[in-house]
Amino acid sequence: MTGDAVLGRRAFLRAGGLAAGLGVAAGALAACGGSTGQSSEPSSRTATSTVTVPPSTSAGPKPIDYAALAGSLSGKLLRPGQSGFSGASRSYNPLFDGRQPAAIALCGKPADVQACVAAAAASGTPIAARSGGHSYAGYSTPDGALVVDLAGLSGITVNPDGSMVVGAGARLIDVYSAAGNAGRAIGAGSCPSVGIAGLTLGGGIGVLGRKFGLTCDQLTSATVVTPDGVQRTASASSEPNLFWALRGGGGGNFGIVTSFTFATAPAPSVQIFTMQFPAGSVGSVLGGWQQWAAAAPDELWSTCNVAGGSPATCSVTGTLIGSSSALNSHLSALAQATGVSPSSRYVLSKSYLDAMRYFAGGGKVVRESFVASSRMVTSPVADPGSIASLGAGKTGLNLVFDALGGAIGRVGADATAFPYRSALASLQIYQKLTISRQAATKVVGEVRDGLAGPLGTTGYVNYIDPAMPNWGQAYYGNNLARLRQVAGQYDPHGVFSFAQAISKA
Repeated sequence: MTGDAVLGRRAFLRAGGLAAGLGVAAGALAACGGSTGQSSEPSSRTATSTVTVPPSTSAGPKPIDYAALAGSLSGKLLRPGQSGFSGASRSYNPLFDGRQPAAIALCGKPADVQACVAAAAASGTPIAARSGGHSYAGYSTPDGALVVDLAGLSGITVNPDGSMVVGAGARLIDVYSAAGNAGRAIGAGSCPSVGIAGLTLGGGIGVLGRKFGLTCDQLTSATVVTPDGVQRTASASSEPNLFWALRGGGGGNFGIVTSFTFATAPAPSVQIFTMQFPAGSVGSVLGGWQQWAAAAPDELWSTCNVAGGSPATCSVTGTLIGSSSALNSHLSALAQATGVSPSSRYVLSKSYLDAMRYFAGGGKVVRESFVASSRMVTSPVADPGSIASLGAGKTGLNLVFDALGGAIGRVGADATAFPYRSALASLQIYQKLTISRQAATKVVGEVRDGLAGPLGTTGYVNYIDPAMPNWGQAYYGNNLARLRQVAGQYDPHGVFSFAQAISKA
């Protein structure tokens, strides 16, 4: 469990940023979200260490002895009223600043996580892990819970064989920097402060995904503390049910991951582009983009952003692993597919690391208030104009389509917990707080429900929405039944439970 989710978001929602100045980062692409969570299969044969979880007495669970817990940790345990608690209780989205956990454990090693899990399990206290704090519903900082803050577990090692071991508290910008400085690459998101844990556990849609796959596809193993206090290693050959569930099963469901091991690829040079289209052309651009994106080579990734307003506007931004001449040819094909002449077109050539920093807004972390939801585009939309109309007149609303396909689509729908392998794109519905929270929630709900007709009742768990109808089926599709089995096997007593936990789906 780690409280984040997946892809960059903000400056890319201002796609004109690239046009405004070639040295200014266009920024985040789709979403800085990440659900929180980890999973595991209970085989003590692979346990690396154990903390005994005391049984509850006949009188029922006893409250956590926080003084005793604090004494067992290598880091601090913060309680309400103590210095540092207020700042530590903040998540990425200021909408959740009013949350008041019972305590925040600043963990410095896996044994600290085990101690927290044991204390929560024995007492019945809610527990939530937090990495980047980007949970769209604020599930990584719940009221009255013991929050396991993983920021201290942020070490990153790139091995000579190209494998990369990443602590669960690492932020995405640091993962990119470590990989790029070693001449390696990983496909992931673009929000600099999103936690690698939430991003990976929900799937990991993002930049270069068509070439390298989802972030979870690059995961080769993970260490996980399960509700029984045991730290386990999950991989294709060890705890296979755990490994399956970790790859797209969402955060917060089965345990707390303390580290990930990823396969990486040699770092390529990257072409970056933005095409801005004139106002009033959204339907034509979206219709042409979906056909163009579906036929693109693996090396070409893009996102189509519809910015609400009067009228709505549209831009397409993305990357190509290849030459500038090849990219120009692809962009000409895009303009032809849309039947609309772009109002501007910009291309930049960058190293892998500089490109990732570019999409991450240069690595600058700025908190942002928003309400969001999602749908998956499982096939080309017959009437893209109907989708375009949903953004008309809605200031601060962005509909962000991230192209899938390529390597993502060559993995079976049941090979990992992420179910939407054959989808054309993901769609994030993102409303910045240019209006009241109540109004923003209403807009997002109306757009989400309006999209159910053309797109179906689907969703992406890393853009988790507490009001999503039939959310279990929406996020996990046909993989929900198996995920429930894993949850029942590893967490039968609901130690890791929250409003949209798989055990409640």
